[in-house]
Amino acid sequence: MELSHRVIAVVGGDEREREIARLAATTGATVRAYGFPWPDGGIEGVARAATAAEALDGAHYALFPIPGIASDGVLFAPAAPEPILPDAALLSRLAPGATIILGEADERLRKAAAEHDIALSEYEHDTELMLLRGPAIVEGALQLAIAETDVTIHAADVGVVGHGNIGRLLARTLVLLGARVHLFARNPVQRADALSAGCVPHPLAELPERAAGLPMLFSTVPTRVVDREVLAALPPASLVMDLAAPPGGIDLDAARALGHRAVWARGLGRRAPVTVGASQWSGISRRIAEIEEGKA
Repeated sequence: MELSHRVIAVVGGDEREREIARLAATTGATVRAYGFPWPDGGIEGVARAATAAEALDGAHYALFPIPGIASDGVLFAPAAPEPILPDAALLSRLAPGATIILGEADERLRKAAAEHDIALSEYEHDTELMLLRGPAIVEGALQLAIAETDVTIHAADVGVVGHGNIGRLLARTLVLLGARVHLFARNPVQRADALSAGCVPHPLAELPERAAGLPMLFSTVPTRVVDREVLAALPPASLVMDLAAPPGGIDLDAARALGHRAVWARGLGRRAPVTVGASQWSGISRRIAEIEEGKA
């Protein structure tokens, strides 16, 4: 793909965005970046902007991070010197007819984009890309679980809530590590699939009554399903880990108040930024190619 006539802005994110920006520059596009950890040696073909507005100025494509937008509307950008709020004023810096490519937009961003006739291309639910980055997310979750617990995963009773792309991969990996995995899902087909992988499946409605036997509980569902009732039933000082995008599936404040080890495992793809960044760029570049073809 040859994009020497285009400007691409990579705004927010973490180490994955380094690889995305590097690969974007190989297209010949003018690439500006802001808001992710900048490497000491720089990134070949990528200009480091002083502000988000400078990065977005005249850009035809804005690449925002996949981990999601916080409840206050700011982009995921833990290394940024200040919060990045993609409001109407900031989006006005983009070129006419620009496209923002990101994981998933919130209503605030949708409204701001519509105000300036900016298109949104979302890939949070792209199954292919989720599966490509899934192993890095699961490895990161396991790394956190090992650090936060005093027992082995092997022979432990572990609960996994949700059996989508990540929940399925996580549950199967935990089984291979020797855990007794209790899988909670509404969908009977998902429960049957979990059973075939060696899990003990349960309807989601049974979570409150089963919680007492689960010293480790992982949730992959992006809606609040692990509430105070469930958390109060868990063994003391349990590990509860939320792997879902905002607003998440676990009441983490209640978990902490009850004395549990509560972890919001956000942005786990950064554990393997080169691998995950390349997989994300494969989806981003496919979308850009489709948009360019439509303009031809």
